[in-house]
Amino acid sequence: MIMADNYLEKREEALRSAGRLVVRRNTPSLDTLLLKNRSHRAYDVSYKVAMRQLETIVSVNNKIPSGKNGQVLRFKLLDASTGGADFCRYLRFGGYLPELHLPIPGTEPQAFIVVCSTCPETPTVDIDLGISLQSMALKAVEIGLNAIIIRAFNREEVKVALGLELEPLAVLAVGKGTEKIELVEVPAGSDLRYYRRDGIHFVPKISISDLLL
Repeated sequence: MIMADNYLEKREEALRSAGRLVVRRNTPSLDTLLLKNRSHRAYDVSYKVAMRQLETIVSVNNKIPSGKNGQVLRFKLLDASTGGADFCRYLRFGGYLPELHLPIPGTEPQAFIVVCSTCPETPTVDIDLGISLQSMALKAVEIGLNAIIIRAFNREEVKVALGLELEPLAVLAVGKGTEKIELVEVPAGSDLRYYRRDGIHFVPKISISDLLL
């Protein structure tokens, strides 16, 4: 089935090609989405993520690149009413902050997207996985939510708990994040472990000048 053409996008591309700049109002820039796309480890449990929101987030996956166009990833959606409320017990958060035992009780995410693969994991599958997870996290931010990518879990436990036939590779937790997170620019060679101070979660990022070869 061929997707219907997006008239507005085609019209904008035509205007760009003609040398006429088109600015979309009320559309966040990619930089804005990237800055808002922080890994939240605490969520407002009173906010219930709807299944339709999870479906919207997953919908990016038939628009993004895939190695050899294999499209091997599949997605299990969990909201609070379909197992998400208790799913955190299978996951590990905040590897650099073990003393905090994150997430703190009462701040757990209750909606999840479990990403599986229809074939054995390979470097190509892992590239697809990274593209998918980042794209979905950005979509979550676009619709007013937050997320965190999690790979620290026992795959067999999750597979059994959810009755999956496919291998789970990663989990995207989704919700209304409550943390204050700030990026800190540092030179190459610095300690890159995230840390917390005065209620703020700091994330070191290498300066662009040190990223360039």
